[in-house]
Amino acid sequence: FNNAGIEEENAKLADADEALFDRLLAINVKGVFLCMRAQLRVMQAQGSGRIVNTASVAGLIAAPRHAIYAASKHAVVGLSKSAAVEYARLGIAVNTICPAVIRTPMYERAVERDPKSAITIERMHPAGRIGEVTEVADAVVWLCSEAAGFITGHQLAIDGGLTAL
Repeated sequence: FNNAGIEEENAKLADADEALFDRLLAINVKGVFLCMRAQLRVMQAQGSGRIVNTASVAGLIAAPRHAIYAASKHAVVGLSKSAAVEYARLGIAVNTICPAVIRTPMYERAVERDPKSAITIERMHPAGRIGEVTEVADAVVWLCSEAAGFITGHQLAIDGGLTAL
């Protein structure tokens, strides 16, 4: 399970900082690449395995004022889909979870900076709330289980209906 990423951007693309671009891609994309490469080598040797990468709904839809973050998460989806096809016949499944806003320390810090944003964030999800960490964890456990044995190359949106809009 590859779950690391940062999201520090809040600017239009023309105003974006190149150093932030490099930092976001180094953590959000290169980190996943390095982990996947190591995992795939072990899984090839053992003859099977499951990889779940964390992207974001920003890897499925547009994210105004967060174009670099969205690009990094689209890259995670692309890495995952390509690896899924390359390694499926070897018994290795690669899937991606794409959560919307989840109650995490990153979310809590954002709400501390702007308490009114919590209401806006909850309302943007058709479910009328944000997701919980346990909902993400349950999805990852399922994708790693035999119950999901024929699922590879999939992007699972954990988003309270956001990408259905």
